[in-house]
Amino acid sequence: MPLILETIVTTLSPAGEVHLVPFGLIGEADGYVLAPFRPSPTIANLEASPYFAASSPRDIRVIAGAVTGRRDWPTVACDAIPGRRLADSFGHAEFAVASVEDHATRPRFRGQMVHSAAHAPFIGYNRAQAAVLEGAILSTRLHMLEPDKVLTEMAYLAIAIGKTAGPREREAWDWIEDKVAEALGPAARILGRDDR
Repeated sequence: MPLILETIVTTLSPAGEVHLVPFGLIGEADGYVLAPFRPSPTIANLEASPYFAASSPRDIRVIAGAVTGRRDWPTVACDAIPGRRLADSFGHAEFAVASVEDHATRPRFRGQMVHSAAHAPFIGYNRAQAAVLEGAILSTRLHMLEPDKVLTEMAYLAIAIGKTAGPREREAWDWIEDKVAEALGPAARILGRDDR
């Protein structure tokens, strides 16, 4: 299995609008690959402007927000490519597309890193952040998975939320539970809404 790094990828539309999306960068010996499924604004943007930035968000709500319709997160200009990156990140990397393997369903854009930078110290992991990340991914697969599997996995992930979440992680979890409950019904809510 390949190494996959969960990041926030930003691309620019032909009109200069930022498209911000959680994305797993696939690590390969000669760089990283983006492999979005068609149809995708990321594909259209990369075909028009073959550059992207990948950021490691400091706030897990960015990932949960992006998969639940909250994509308006601050960005700043990239340093070496035409584009923008997530403003509040531990670090980011900027890529130029070096090659494309076309595919009817999932083309592969191989990125050559042209710049990277660290922006904030990273002092530790939080289990609730990992649970939010997994819950966010799970919430994008509701159409592919059996409801019982979704509920079982959400219940397990909720343990880490209950034990280690701060306010940001709990808000992000609430957004994910809202999305899952909308698809599977109110009984899908594991922890209940935290409206502090």
